[in-house]
Amino acid sequence: MNNENLCVIANNIRRNILTMIHEAKSGHPGGSLSAVEIVTYLYFKEMNIEDPADENRDRFVLSKGHGAPVLYSALMEKGFISKDLMGTLRKIDSKLQGHPDMKKLPGIEASTGSLGQGLAIANGMALAFKLDNKKNRVFALLGDGEIQEGMIWEAAMLAGHYHLGNMTAIVDHNGLQIDGRNCDVMTVEPIDRKFEAFGWYAIKADGNDFESLEKAFEERKTIKNKPAVIIAKTTKGKGCSFMEDKASWHGKAPNDEEYLKAMDELGRCE
Repeated sequence: MNNENLCVIANNIRRNILTMIHEAKSGHPGGSLSAVEIVTYLYFKEMNIEDPADENRDRFVLSKGHGAPVLYSALMEKGFISKDLMGTLRKIDSKLQGHPDMKKLPGIEASTGSLGQGLAIANGMALAFKLDNKKNRVFALLGDGEIQEGMIWEAAMLAGHYHLGNMTAIVDHNGLQIDGRNCDVMTVEPIDRKFEAFGWYAIKADGNDFESLEKAFEERKTIKNKPAVIIAKTTKGKGCSFMEDKASWHGKAPNDEEYLKAMDELGRCE
């Protein structure tokens, strides 16, 4: 899968995200759009996951569960779930709940949404695979606002202690959360040195650039006996000019006019 093909898939995923959230008139576009390249790279290049029921598959945990639209969109493009579900996001009894529900859909490895819990869940998977001498890898996507949660650092301590070389965390570092900029709400820097203090290997990358992500994931593969974190600098609302780098689009659906403008902008892949 080359970068040009990944770009096309990422563009489709962005269109799916906007369509779902616009139809639902509710959801979280900003942090879903910022993570598109990360999730695209994982599902279409990095992870061993061609069958969501294969016991040997890699696992993905969306710790920032409010970003569910990006995961649903990736599962649609992967063919794991039907695009017919797109208009059902956040509807009563829908399989596409506002946060991922592992009992409703194939490809959802963990029910998440209460921020801070996903890394601990992913650690449990990684530790079990290590104890069973299995080659499965585990990837967890964290929000940068989410790492203000104390549970994240308890999980980081555990992963370092048990030398979980099969555990990779990716921080979607768009610099914004629901109340504003991380640096104003509760600074999270220096992220790399904090993880390193708990025994992790830290890598920095441009999370909206496939070449940078490829370099980061390839570097990660050279580290065998410790967990790694990829701190992926991204832009909240990436791909929609009027949403980019604006905290106000953390949890707001576009109206009809905004939706049409966004879809027009996403009609091209640059």
